[in-house]
Amino acid sequence: MAAAKKAVLGPLVGAVDQGTSSTRFLVFNSKTAELLSHHQVEIKQEFPREGWVEQDPKEILHSVYECIEKTCEKLGQLNIDISNIKAIGVSNQRETTVVWDKLTGEPLYNAVAAPVSPGPSDPVAVVPSGSSVPAAGAASVWLDLRTQSTVESLSKRIPGNNNFVKSKTGLPLSTYFSAVKLRWLLDNVRKVQKAVEEDRALFGTVDSWLIWSLTGGASGGVHCTDVTNASRTMLFNIHSLEWDKELCEFFEIPMKILPNVRSSSEIYGLMKAGALEGVPISGCLGDQSAALVGQMCFQDGQAKNTYGTGCFLLCNTGRKCVFSEHGLLTTVAYKLGRDKPVYYALEGSVAIAGAVIRWLRDNLGIIKTSEEIENLAKEVGTSYGCYFVPAFSGLYAPYWEPSARGIICGLTQFTNKCHIAFAALEAVCFQTREILDAMNRDCGIPLSHLQVDGGMTNNKILMQLQADILYIPVVKPSMPETTALGAAMAAGAAEGVGVWSLEPEDLSAVTMERFEPQINAEESEIRYSTWKKAVMKSMGWVTTQSSESGDPSIFCSLPLGFFIVSSMVMLIGARYLSGMP
Repeated sequence: MAAAKKAVLGPLVGAVDQGTSSTRFLVFNSKTAELLSHHQVEIKQEFPREGWVEQDPKEILHSVYECIEKTCEKLGQLNIDISNIKAIGVSNQRETTVVWDKLTGEPLYNAVAAPVSPGPSDPVAVVPSGSSVPAAGAASVWLDLRTQSTVESLSKRIPGNNNFVKSKTGLPLSTYFSAVKLRWLLDNVRKVQKAVEEDRALFGTVDSWLIWSLTGGASGGVHCTDVTNASRTMLFNIHSLEWDKELCEFFEIPMKILPNVRSSSEIYGLMKAGALEGVPISGCLGDQSAALVGQMCFQDGQAKNTYGTGCFLLCNTGRKCVFSEHGLLTTVAYKLGRDKPVYYALEGSVAIAGAVIRWLRDNLGIIKTSEEIENLAKEVGTSYGCYFVPAFSGLYAPYWEPSARGIICGLTQFTNKCHIAFAALEAVCFQTREILDAMNRDCGIPLSHLQVDGGMTNNKILMQLQADILYIPVVKPSMPETTALGAAMAAGAAEGVGVWSLEPEDLSAVTMERFEPQINAEESEIRYSTWKKAVMKSMGWVTTQSSESGDPSIFCSLPLGFFIVSSMVMLIGARYLSGMP
């Protein structure tokens, strides 16, 4: 019986899906794209200071091994032979930055994970400048804001009439991308500085760290990345598809620590340990590019939106770079083979999507599980005029406004947690609408429907709200794991593996669930215009000094301090004098 089952299944392909909140390993049938089994492990995020977000690279790596082992155990219970797994693809959170020692395999900025509210006994690593940084676990995560002052000082060096950073990379100078995170590590972490000086340091985004570690680490691991991840560093020229010498000099990044750039679909190396030892790692895509592939958006003008920790809308622009005039990014979509052409995309990103649900759960405690929010929203069916702008780390596309912070407005005595839950779901949809409007203006062809994926798409209230707010149909595949599917497709199609055909006639038909708008266009526009008003209110809350000093005291500004002290002295003196005979 088991033998017959194995024969029917044919070749299998595994995919590591490493995100900001969890790691998963999923196994697909390469002939039908059917998901056979998977395992998931949550990943901790550390917040050692306000605006700082970190993760431990070793925890990320261990979670990958754990997910692979557990998935293989589950496959065994299903009588599926794991020797049928012919390739592994990697999909990852993109801009997160890791620096490690190539001789020991240890991350250079990890040590002990600092608690959320650092106390006097928490370990710190003192650097030569006299500043100190928590010796916390390690990767500089994409939501992290510590580099704002670095960005401001760098922006002064870019001529107003020659933004060579954007023209070469397609990206605005922002805290979001890896180059400034790497610059911060080089400036502030002595272990990183010393390792660079001694030629021991390697840099990479999470894909590089994982592929290097899984293919042997310090014993011959392959130090590489793919074009999609490289295009998110601000060091990569998206036209020549190479690390750019001028950009590296601008950010003062030594090129010797950068990974080799490869296509998204080729054999990088073999697994050197674990249940799948000897299996080739042959696919690598940044998570949003992987979802674009998994949604099979291979034609110009096709677009998808992924709802995860953040929200990411990509539109395939074909073999040409389209530069946005409305705050979107130009990025590499994929390059599915060494000799295959590169495809580009326009991208708009919402920093806080699923993260707002997590915030309601962990910070406010109004829900115990993320799934509860759908029931709360369903109870009221409206936000009752309440609007929630979750700009916890500033506003990203199309505003790129780091001074913004989150606000909840339109509150009345009638407002309760159900209305706030509904407003949080609406916020995800309104932010998506802003991105889609900008994309339509740049491409000139309005989308007729939106393809969606990601964990949040299981929330039917959210999907219906999205259709209402966009006023176009929202289309969801019945198998929502399109990010992992895209990585598996790239791995299975690689030269030397060849178990997954990407020819249009061979791609499996996917069943879809469709959500049609259920409100009139006028109501949709009124709600959207009120949201825009709320967004304006969220801007201008933070200055660099107040956000980075962590000192709320009014005396952090000496002139203001002198003014207040002198005013108090004058007031006391006046009262004293007025009381004299």
